[in-house]
Amino acid sequence: MATKNIKKIYIRYVSLNIIGMIGLSCNILADTFFIAQGVGSIGLAALNIAIPIYSFIHGAGLMIGMGGAIRFTLTKANTIFTQSIYYASIMSVIFLLLGLSFSVPLSTMLGADAVTLANTSTYLKIILCFAPFFILNNILICFVRNDNNPQLSMIAMLAGSLSNIILDFIFIFPLGLGMFGAAFATGLSPCISLLILSNHFFKKKNTFKLQKCMLHLKSIVDISCLGFSALITELSSGIVIIVFNILILNIAGNIGVAAYGIIANITLVVLAIFTGISQGMQPLISNSFKENNRHHLKKLLKYGTITTLIISIITYLISILYAEIIVSFFNSEANLELAKIAVNGLQIYFTAFSFVGINILICAFFSSVDKPKYASIISMLRGFIIIIPVAFILSSQFGLNGVWMTLTVTEIIVLIISFTLLYRNKGLITCDQK
Repeated sequence: MATKNIKKIYIRYVSLNIIGMIGLSCNILADTFFIAQGVGSIGLAALNIAIPIYSFIHGAGLMIGMGGAIRFTLTKANTIFTQSIYYASIMSVIFLLLGLSFSVPLSTMLGADAVTLANTSTYLKIILCFAPFFILNNILICFVRNDNNPQLSMIAMLAGSLSNIILDFIFIFPLGLGMFGAAFATGLSPCISLLILSNHFFKKKNTFKLQKCMLHLKSIVDISCLGFSALITELSSGIVIIVFNILILNIAGNIGVAAYGIIANITLVVLAIFTGISQGMQPLISNSFKENNRHHLKKLLKYGTITTLIISIITYLISILYAEIIVSFFNSEANLELAKIAVNGLQIYFTAFSFVGINILICAFFSSVDKPKYASIISMLRGFIIIIPVAFILSSQFGLNGVWMTLTVTEIIVLIISFTLLYRNKGLITCDQK
């Protein structure tokens, strides 16, 4: 890679991964749209209550996938893939047991009331039972991308999402399956993605495969450390939703939660774009670090920052100009109160994206250069250490507007810390090597 045009490689990997991640994030967005149309505001509120568990499952898969893929890129040890699959099996059993036995108490714990409990528990049970496929899909996406096949990863993600959209429509409208249909369609999407990803094992260029080896605790810990920031990035979305749901429920009731559901699900798509940038860069950063090419590391960080800022500005402008139109897509009942809350929230909430994107980028950079400690610090600060107290303080002072302002205030504080950590590790990129 040292002799190749790093900008062209960056554009290829990042663009393919952004497209794929947008497609992957559309799983929940499709559910949001079709549930809004077919079930109504109560279904929308129930979906928003259940989403944190989906984020946790997705995050667990990314933690194993990103952690394993980073270590695989740095060492090319075949046993890493096998250890990742062992790890995924353990996590899958835990999620399955939760889905089969604890979906109702879990729904109550997440904030479901008598009105939303049935829909929430139905959605959770199906999603948790499909957790093994979600996790395995994320692992294979990461390994296939790092094995010089980002195009197949993108195709698999898009195919899974497209199937979800089609099945959502079929299950909710012609078949009338409601929340069960939405969850079942989402659960089937990683299965279709896995079928496409499996083609990589038949290619001659494939460099990873299952090996005969024992489960090693040391490898599991190593994978967890390298992928921990990816887990926290996803988990933080779930934690924020849980905390905000509780606060909004007390301030504006289920209509407020439904309005936040619209904002949260659109936010997941934007976060997926930022995640797509960082994941697309990861194999390039890890390879440059392995080759001790600081010149490329500096350029990759620069390209990632510019890309993130451009997308943030475009997204915010769209939220200012078209907030009412966006909200109307998810407001099938034409509820004026829901529309008013969601439009106002969208325009305040989206001010955070420039800071969110850079924090995710710096986080991924530290993980990719084998410095998981700094990535974990940034992830935990933005995931729950800072955002939870800020949410309670601002909501008590400014009500709903305080809730919407929380993400921006938190991410600004974390960005200052991120830049400080990056400055302390400036030796990674300041000693140029051509």
